[in-house]
Amino acid sequence: MTTKQMQPLSDYCNYPEPEMKERSLQFYKKMKQRRTVREFSDHPVDKRIIENCLRAAATAPSGANQQPWHFVVVSDGTVKRQIRKAAEEVETKFYSQASTKNWVKDLAHLGTVPNKPFLEKAPFLITIFSQLHGYSLAGEKKKHYYVLESVGIATGMLITGLHHAGLATLTYTPANMRFLNKILKRPSNEKPFMILVVGYPSENTLVPVIEKKGLQDIAEFL
Repeated sequence: MTTKQMQPLSDYCNYPEPEMKERSLQFYKKMKQRRTVREFSDHPVDKRIIENCLRAAATAPSGANQQPWHFVVVSDGTVKRQIRKAAEEVETKFYSQASTKNWVKDLAHLGTVPNKPFLEKAPFLITIFSQLHGYSLAGEKKKHYYVLESVGIATGMLITGLHHAGLATLTYTPANMRFLNKILKRPSNEKPFMILVVGYPSENTLVPVIEKKGLQDIAEFL
């Protein structure tokens, strides 16, 4: 790589260590407040908030900087209704299969059922696609690297950004999401990764009582 392809790191902020500790603690406390919700208000959300959070997500690192993601933001009621209908058809089949009996049982304490009214009520559905490969300007197939890892990081940053902005989210992944390609007219090289339901929680929203693993259970220092 030649020096013409490089530039000085100009935006890095080196804080004093005490400030770093405080910033990291405050960030943890903020993120600890994040909860997945399934009951949304239909109160409108300013589109510019979504745009800013998507810009933040797009700064995520990716394999060879290929940025193998595409976000389709759905607010149109007719399209949301189509997505709900297709999703509920998939979910009804999923919940009825003997092969998924244990999985459905494990989901029970979270209150998940085949009916998905939030897909219509929430003001925004951010459908996230992973691009299995891309195309060059000449139309030639272009390999993408570490696609799932890259899209996963971008999605995590998007969820964090939305929470930081004051919005609630639901990470929703139907058993088969290929119907999204048809409804949203996305090409075959894109695979649905997740539907991120976004909005304000409804009044008196209830969430399940859960616990997160402690640091000693998820990490070790050698």
